[in-house]
Amino acid sequence: MKLLAALCIASLPLAAFAAGTFTLESLEVKPGAKIAEAQVFKGFGCEGGNVSPSLMWKNAPAGTKSFAVTVYDPDAPTGSGWWHWVMFNIPADVTSLNLGVGNPASGQTPRGAVQSRTDFGKPGYGGPCPPKGDKPHRYIFTVYALKVDKIDADSEASGALVGFMLNANKLAKASFTATYGR
Repeated sequence: MKLLAALCIASLPLAAFAAGTFTLESLEVKPGAKIAEAQVFKGFGCEGGNVSPSLMWKNAPAGTKSFAVTVYDPDAPTGSGWWHWVMFNIPADVTSLNLGVGNPASGQTPRGAVQSRTDFGKPGYGGPCPPKGDKPHRYIFTVYALKVDKIDADSEASGALVGFMLNANKLAKASFTATYGR
């Protein structure tokens, strides 16, 4: 009986921690699932809608001063992966991005946030478009909780440079992975 009581008491902090885990989710893209054509790139032989999915996050750690969001394909045949979306300096009071916000011309980018250059060569969301015949690629959607108000970069910064800055300033990150192949 004492052992059972000790186990119950010991599990309370774990249950409390699990309830407060920093998480990321999307209405359009589900972890482990195939990404829909609406989110696929339009160009490079792909005919998708190139609409960035909505993203929502919760339970950011105390001390979060800003957020960043990235979408990265580690399977791209480049030797260094492929950055599909990089947005940073998202204010700490923002906990979601609407469907389509990845288009800088949409006017939906949160105040002060920056969408920087992807590996497609321009800022904003660029959906999946792996080479035809490749096995399905993994797309890692990540939100970073940052200990700084702003990352010192602009819309011309590469995904690799911003990624370095995010990792140097992160309090926590939450991710999920989806796939796409053609």
